[in-house]
Amino acid sequence: MAIDESKLRWQDLSPKQQAVVLGAAVIELILLVAALVDLKRRPAEQVRGRKGVWALASFAGFVGPISYFAFGRKR
Repeated sequence: MAIDESKLRWQDLSPKQQAVVLGAAVIELILLVAALVDLKRRPAEQVRGRKGVWALASFAGFVGPISYFAFGRKR
């Protein structure tokens, strides 16, 4: 009997799967906070584009903060 993935609950995950999900969430939160703190401290002249746009983009999962660190900061 197959499990309907649309109704998968936290309790249905194995402890290893729960740990992976929690680990990913923690990493995503750390990236978000790091990007927002860096944006707050960095002068606008050292950011490619508008700081507000990068702040909003930072909330786009893993992609936003990684994009900011890769492309948003001037070196």
